[in-house]
Amino acid sequence: MSKKTLGPRIGLYPMLTALVGTKVGGRPNYLPIAHVGVVDLTAISISLGKSHYSNAGIKENESFSVNLPSTGLIKKVDYCGLVSGKNVDKSSVFEEFYGQLGTAPMIKECPLNMECRLVQIVDRPRAELFIGEVVEVYCDEEILTGDQPDMAKLDPLFFSMFGPSYWKMGPWLGQPWSIGKELKG
Repeated sequence: MSKKTLGPRIGLYPMLTALVGTKVGGRPNYLPIAHVGVVDLTAISISLGKSHYSNAGIKENESFSVNLPSTGLIKKVDYCGLVSGKNVDKSSVFEEFYGQLGTAPMIKECPLNMECRLVQIVDRPRAELFIGEVVEVYCDEEILTGDQPDMAKLDPLFFSMFGPSYWKMGPWLGQPWSIGKELKG
């Protein structure tokens, strides 16, 4: 098997598509992103290009939300990425609600929402990495199996820069920390 070099770029796609919610100029704004990371068990990071309108709202309110849309919301998600909140009021695209912080708009139509308090900003040459402490997770009861979100029921939307293209999740493969046991010596 031979390998071809592709240059210095990210090869982690596809990634979950999320909608970042923040208040800018007193109204909700939503930005679709795929660059969401796990910092630890109670903190996440989002990476936004410096030119995004949402950055000012995150800094002003010291909060943001991360909303996971299902594939059925693909048109609204894509629309929010086609237009900027600088020019278009996106507050009416979704029905919003607020949680404990009262400053991070969340999307009712999204099956899973994370309300985050800003704890750190990491400045990069082209982007700002916002690290948020997850204050609370809100989840539609319909997507729960027991007391856990069921990814098959959530039907998350994925995004890839290779293409670029949208994807949906495939079938369940197995239980972590179990499948590889037969390889242990």
